[in-house]
Amino acid sequence: MNRRFAGLGIVTKPAELDWSQLIKFKRTFTDSVSDETKEPLQKAGVELYEGSPKFVGEDTIEVNGERLTSKNFHIAVGAKPAVLKFQGAELLVTSEDFLSLAALPKRIVFVGGGYVSFELAHVAVRFGAKVIILHNNDRPLPMFDPDVVKTLVAASEEAGIEVILDATVEKIEKVGAAMVVHAANGQQYNAELAVHGAGRPPAIDTLNLEAANIAYESRGVVVNEYLRSVSNPRVYSGGDAAAAGLPLSPIARLHGTIVADNLLGTKTKQPDYRSTPSVVFTEPSVAKVGLTETEAKDKGLDVTVHAEDMSSWFDAKRTNLKHTMAKTLVDQQSNKIIGVHIIGNNAEDLINTFVLAIEAELTVDQIKAAIFAFSTASDDIRHIL
Repeated sequence: MNRRFAGLGIVTKPAELDWSQLIKFKRTFTDSVSDETKEPLQKAGVELYEGSPKFVGEDTIEVNGERLTSKNFHIAVGAKPAVLKFQGAELLVTSEDFLSLAALPKRIVFVGGGYVSFELAHVAVRFGAKVIILHNNDRPLPMFDPDVVKTLVAASEEAGIEVILDATVEKIEKVGAAMVVHAANGQQYNAELAVHGAGRPPAIDTLNLEAANIAYESRGVVVNEYLRSVSNPRVYSGGDAAAAGLPLSPIARLHGTIVADNLLGTKTKQPDYRSTPSVVFTEPSVAKVGLTETEAKDKGLDVTVHAEDMSSWFDAKRTNLKHTMAKTLVDQQSNKIIGVHIIGNNAEDLINTFVLAIEAELTVDQIKAAIFAFSTASDDIRHIL
């Protein structure tokens, strides 16, 4: 944001950024997570086993050589970086590796155009790195509205990130201290570091699910509407490990609550994904909730689509933000919001207002009747409907 105000009354000098201090600060959040997770479980009487479990029967797992039999299991193992098949894929570092680097390399290539690549690229470029994102087709961030993504790509390129589409990586080789990334477009990209940003499938491949008759597919354990395995009723699954909902932290929390209720209660609770938000934490940020135009069309819904370039609006003007827009989808029959897509200031917070609107099934007229504080990003809500 410092760069945006050059010539607008603020004398901008190059910010002094220290990567090692950033990583040290990051660790104040992450280092304590394990202990902070274990302590309440242990106080509640939960017995913890640390190891790599695998099923050896429909009601038995083995961990650290010990076999445990149970009436029920909850598979919540999360996700891990996808195994990539091209030569030299082992030279890629993960997002976890990236966020543990003692020093930031000067040239970085991100393989894949998803959340990980865009978010980390926006961090790296602001710390002075030369950054390239290589994506294998013409649609990075496919879960998001294409017009919003185009706006993000433009903002990324203005920030100094080179976004190269239709560039499937075929090989990575190490030449001295450098990495050479070979793409199917015939180009080679030199870097000091290559980062894996090409997807995170469920981490279920080592669980030996076949031994427990647990059906699964590429998105995870196949479950019914109650998050119960369709093939082994002893087993529940949630979060990134389940083929249900989006692989997002809020969904994992929702699944955890529902599985607990269904294990201990009525066994009839179901997740409702209508108002699930998703955010890409770039600068500016991208956020969405509800349906895209394509999804609404596939459902046969009659919708009014309202798209607005917000770069001339007050909230964008006061921060000199050029790349900002919003798109809303309204059901013509009910006049209720069914989808919102935003890139701009505070999009990650602004989207939560629309989460509540969709959850409460508010009409456009009801939302427009509300009085929002001026001058805030939320005050623009009535203009984007």
